Parts: sequence; C-alpha cells; structure tokens
Amino acid sequence: MTATTTEPVPVAEVIPKRRSTGRAPGTEGTALGRTARYALLLAFVILIFIPLYVLLVTSFKTSGQVTASDAWTLPSVWSVAGWKAAWSALAPPLWRSVVLAVSVAVLSAMLGSLNGFVFAKWRFRGATLVFTLFLFGMFIPYQAILIPLQGMLIQIQSMPGMSWFDGIWKLIIVHVIYGIPICCLIFRNYYATAVPTEILEAAKVDGAGTLRTFRSIVLPISAPAFVVAMIWQFTSAWNDFLFALFLTNRNNGPVTYVLNELAGGQNPDYPSIMAGVLLASLPTLLVYVILGKYFVGGLMSGSVT
Repeated sequence: MTATTTEPVPVAEVIPKRRSTGRAPGTEGTALGRTARYALLLAFVILIFIPLYVLLVTSFKTSGQVTASDAWTLPSVWSVAGWKAAWSALAPPLWRSVVLAVSVAVLSAMLGSLNGFVFAKWRFRGATLVFTLFLFGMFIPYQAILIPLQGMLIQIQSMPGMSWFDGIWKLIIVHVIYGIPICCLIFRNYYATAVPTEILEAAKVDGAGTLRTFRSIVLPISAPAFVVAMIWQFTSAWNDFLFALFLTNRNNGPVTYVLNELAGGQNPDYPSIMAGVLLASLPTLLVYVILGKYFVGGLMSGSVT
C-alpha cells in the first residue's frame, strides 16, 4: 500500500480573482453614482473652506468694515493693518511656540523610541504590567493634575539655581512627560511588527550590544514611526492652551496664550484677530501639507506584519 500525499492548493486558486474593470480608481460605478460621490465631496470641501474664507477676507478689512451683514463680502478697501497688528503682538510668542513644539516633538520621539524598543523586543518580568501603567498616562485628564503640577513646578523653580525654569521650559517638560505614553505606544507597535527579531539576533551574534543594535540597526529604519510621533507631539504642543494658561504668562507663554488675549477685551479688533488666527494656525497647516502623506504611511506601516 502506497502512501499518498496531498499537495497544498495555492491560495490564488481557492480565492477567485477580482476582475479588473480597466478603469482608473474612483471612476467605477454608474455615471449617476460618480456624480453623487463628487457632489458630496465638493459639498464637504465647501463646508471646510467657508470658515477659512471668512477669516481671510475679514483679516484684510478695516475695523469699520466688519459687520454681521458684510461678513461674506470682499473688502471695499484692502488693508494690511490687521496683519501688522497681529504680527506685532504675536511675533515673540510665535517664536516661543516654535521652540516649544520642536523641542517637545524631538525629545518625546526619542524617549518614545527607546521605551518602545524595550517593550517590543525585550522580555522581562512584569513587562506587560509596566507597559500598561505607561499607557495609563494617556487617560489622565489635564484638569485632574493642574493644581498639584503647578505647585510642584513652583517648588522646583524656587530651588537654588533654578530661576531659569519658567515659561516655555516648564511647558517643554510637561508636554514631554505627557507625550511619553502615546509615543511609547506608537514605537512599540511599530517595532513589534515592522522590525524582525531575526535582525536583532543576528546583530547580537555579531557582538553588538543593545545600544549599538538600537543605534545602528533600529534607528535607521524608524523614520515612519518618528514622523508619526513628531507630528502628533508638534501639533499637541503647538495647540495647547490649558497648560499655557496655568503655567505661563503673556511675557513668556506660547502663541495660544497671547492669541487669547488678542481676541479678548471690550472692543475687539476683528481684522487683527482673524490675521492672528491665520498666523497661529499656519505652522501646523504647513506641517500636515508637507508631511501628511508620511503621517498616514507611518500610521499604517506598523499595523500589519
């Protein structure tokens, strides 16, 4: 009696192939369906750009031209006085916000990559528990720790030689610490799926230590995760207002603090307010326009093996 062997059936023969329609993506379906799809997309675009249009046209008006009935009309006399006033008020805090956001993005990403590498590739007792405790930091609301945090930072600032620890430096430390959990999660997921363990074992066989392996092998292939973590932290630090309100003042705070003061008062100057909003939102807009595709690619790169 001879033994029989069953040859595995290729997956391509089991799963029927999808017939190609020969059309470019987005052109499938009936003409009515495509028209409805593009009409819906156009409606969303219009809804998104309506506030931007009002901001832009109002920023070029004079204070006397800004009324509720003229909100949609173009300026009868184009003026850049609002932009000059906004720039004069926001130029110093804009630079402080750049220092804040860039520092937070770089430091948080570096710490997140180190922690993520440890949790993804090291096996030690209690690793799951420690990683879970790390993630708890993402669910602690800012409001719950503002008062004790402010008291602790004031005590640190009152220590000898720590008078420099004020303003933006406080915010950098706070945002870096608060950003460690999400950055750790991003890098841990990326390293667990996108970095083969065999590469690390081969480096160990060749005599490379942990730091050498991380520096020479892991870091060069970590660009997608770094892009995601840095964009996330940049926008979080740039848009923050609550920590800025409690920990800084108008002389050493970021742009969100001064923008709030610019928009306040009994007689607000709407052209300068609208110009200030556009100036304050421009850096994050440029970041997403330039690095948006890398952000999406980085989010997806560690999602599958």
